[in-house]
Amino acid sequence: MERLVLRYKDALRALHTLGEILQQPFSVIVRDATIQRFEYTFEALWKFLKEYPKEREGIISHSPKACFREIFSLGIINEEETVKFLEMTDRRNDTSHTYKEEVAQIIFSKIPEYFSKMEGFLKKFQGFLS
Repeated sequence: MERLVLRYKDALRALHTLGEILQQPFSVIVRDATIQRFEYTFEALWKFLKEYPKEREGIISHSPKACFREIFSLGIINEEETVKFLEMTDRRNDTSHTYKEEVAQIIFSKIPEYFSKMEGFLKKFQGFLS
């Protein structure tokens, strides 16, 4: 349980930094920093996500998409949320191509929505783990 709580707190801290950068006025530097913060926030979220079914159900997932599917099968997120998290995984994978202006713009434009989804997801565990 301790590892699960640590992963949860890591995800919350990362999400907080993402929320901070989203408050900044647009510039290319802010866009790039936002994408970087999205990357590490997503990583922290899925590392927590990986730990939850492992501790609770003995289910081991080796990829973000597998984790989101398991969380869906456990009834923690609904189908619409699952689709959005799978899309988010694809956008996270696209971040290695942000040297392409159009890719960077697409990812950046989606991050406020992703932030909201990640925030809502982590709130589901608030009373249980914090």
